[in-house]
Amino acid sequence: MDIEFYQQKNVLQIAKELLGKILVTNWKGIITSGRIVECEAYAGIIDRASHASGGRRTARNEIMYGEGGYAYVYLCYGIHHLFNVVTNSTDIPHAILIRALDPVEGIKEMLLRTNKKQLDHSLTRGPGNVSKALGISTKHSGISLLENKIFIVDDGGKYRRKEIGASPRIGVDYAGKDALFPYRFYVRGNPFVSGKPNN
Repeated sequence: MDIEFYQQKNVLQIAKELLGKILVTNWKGIITSGRIVECEAYAGIIDRASHASGGRRTARNEIMYGEGGYAYVYLCYGIHHLFNVVTNSTDIPHAILIRALDPVEGIKEMLLRTNKKQLDHSLTRGPGNVSKALGISTKHSGISLLENKIFIVDDGGKYRRKEIGASPRIGVDYAGKDALFPYRFYVRGNPFVSGKPNN
């Protein structure tokens, strides 16, 4: 994907367009990848579910205030490394959390990273599992998505509008009414999609 894709103004549109794209990591020549089947949009300063709500700036989230096209990876519950795509332009801290992938390449390596014996739908279901399977951690926060370590590929795979569902985001009850916004997008019926059964 080129820089223009990441720097579009509408974070919801980018999130929907990410479905069907392939997220790839390349660590010392070991390539793992999966097709994005679930993600959540976070609309920055005006979004109480966002780490940048109200203009909050910390060492952790500073990358969100840079230009789109970078990785934002943070630690959740002290355990899970969650990978986000930074979008829009400088000082507009939009981001999209990648919640689930349908594995494409490097499944054997993903199984090793996650200590699994065989492939099942839990491998890349949920954002913590996505990062673990692809070898992503907080040390990768700030990496450009235009380079060859973490990047997103458009191989022409697309989902039809009727195949895409929208719902409130998961685990953001603290955000009050903003928790109800339908900013989670997913592929209906895909077994790797996390959260409640999708319809």
